[in-house]
Amino acid sequence: MRMLLVGLVGALAGCAGQVAPEPRTVRVEVPVVIPCRAPTVAVPSWATATLHPSDDLQTKVRALLAERRQRMGYEEQLRAAVAACQ
Repeated sequence: MRMLLVGLVGALAGCAGQVAPEPRTVRVEVPVVIPCRAPTVAVPSWATATLHPSDDLQTKVRALLAERRQRMGYEEQLRAAVAACQ
């Protein structure tokens, strides 16, 4: 019984000596998502969109070459828009 009383008094004495923690401000760096403001890239009207099956071979080849250059320019515009957001 005496040991229990001594243990209880010791436990209460240990709790009485604690000091309440003082509040402190901590700065935390957190990345925030910002929407991209790059202009939208308009899809061009492709050169082969107006081809007909009855067109001659030379017309089809010229249209395909023109569309290739259109696509290359369109891809460059898309790359520039993506690079503006990074």
